[in-house]
Amino acid sequence: MAQTYDLTNGKVTPLVLKFFFPMFFTNMLQQVYTIADTAIVGKGIGDNALAAVGNMSSLTFLIIGFSLGLANGFSVSIAKNYGAKDFAALRKSIASSIKLSVFIGILLTVISTVFLKPVLILLQTDVAILSDSLLYGYIIFGGLAATMSYNLCACILRALGDSKTPFIAIIFSTVINIALNYVSIYILGMGVDGAAIATILAQLMSTAICLVKLRRIDIIQLSREDFATDLRLYGELFSNGIPMALMNSITAVGCMVVQYFVNGLGVAYTSAYSVCSKYLNLFMQPACTAGYTMSSFTSQNCGAKKYSRVGDGLKVCLGIAFVSYVLLGSVMFLFPEWLARLMLTGDGPVSLVAEFLPVCGIFLFGVDFLFIFRSGVQGMGHPLIPMVSGIAEMVMRISIIILFVSSSGFVATAYAEAGAWLSALLLNGTAFFVYYRKNLKAENGIEINELTEMKGELRHA
Repeated sequence: MAQTYDLTNGKVTPLVLKFFFPMFFTNMLQQVYTIADTAIVGKGIGDNALAAVGNMSSLTFLIIGFSLGLANGFSVSIAKNYGAKDFAALRKSIASSIKLSVFIGILLTVISTVFLKPVLILLQTDVAILSDSLLYGYIIFGGLAATMSYNLCACILRALGDSKTPFIAIIFSTVINIALNYVSIYILGMGVDGAAIATILAQLMSTAICLVKLRRIDIIQLSREDFATDLRLYGELFSNGIPMALMNSITAVGCMVVQYFVNGLGVAYTSAYSVCSKYLNLFMQPACTAGYTMSSFTSQNCGAKKYSRVGDGLKVCLGIAFVSYVLLGSVMFLFPEWLARLMLTGDGPVSLVAEFLPVCGIFLFGVDFLFIFRSGVQGMGHPLIPMVSGIAEMVMRISIIILFVSSSGFVATAYAEAGAWLSALLLNGTAFFVYYRKNLKAENGIEINELTEMKGELRHA
């Protein structure tokens, strides 16, 4: 039997760190091959090709972010059943998650490929990069099943406390992705299609490795009965998954509006924004991973009704986020031009990146702490607040861009990011402490009732 990891017993700090580090290296490796893709495309094909791929980032986030939100939402129910040691319900949750993911995957693939060109035109995509953006997008969305399969498998493993297997999977897929990118572009002379194909093949490798591990876990060996239609369970899964999926998609819509205004400024701005987005995603990873850790830790302990441990987990995860902010925020603030030149060749885009990164470096604490509190709220089973905060992010991004892009130029996009982070942090931070206090009162009530029952039994003895 393959091992799972119980986060409901033992010292909190070692448990959290043991879960955090493999997943952190997993996420960092994913970003490394994203950065490597960008560098290979930018240096090997040119800034226009880089702009074409970068132009797809917000639209890709809209679709893949929706599917990832679903998988994360489904994993909340899976983690709670695992924490409660209800293995029959655990198997049914996994089986139903697979069924729903297959249906939604087919739907998303059809929608994304059919509407790709109209949406790119709506985003003011420059005619010089439109064909490459379309080519890249059709391949990425055509292979959406591979991406969704990996996300679901990884989320199931993390819900069971296993963050090591996704890390191993990403090691192999990163090597394959970078190698295939280099071969397809520098040796075979392919364009953005080579980068897209390499990404899909890497995702398939990750999925295969995760599936091998899942097949070895005895408590989740599924039978035909586990796949029986259960509308109540579907409702439970969707009640967690849909709000988290919509949160990602709503955030993506705000990013698409920013992309619209950036594209209107010219191809150089599109290239610069693509690079800025890549670095933001990279430097968010420690806190983002701490957020995933917080979600799994919270879900398992809420399932076991050990609510006081959630506060201990919060302290550790916030500590990780703070260290990340100090170190990586400083890098963004002090070395923006050096970072830009790692991926860009033209001086124009480099100067734009040098405007953007220092601003985001100052306000990076906003998104770092947001990941922790939002994941805690989700882990406690309250996905609506994060969805509402996604709307707040979208409104803030759009408002700042509309009001300031004409007067401030490209740097307005950085302030739009900062404003979005701070507004969402305020909502999720407040919600976390409200729900946490309610859970603590419930836990204390359970303990008081148990003591009363024990006293009664002793009197009758």
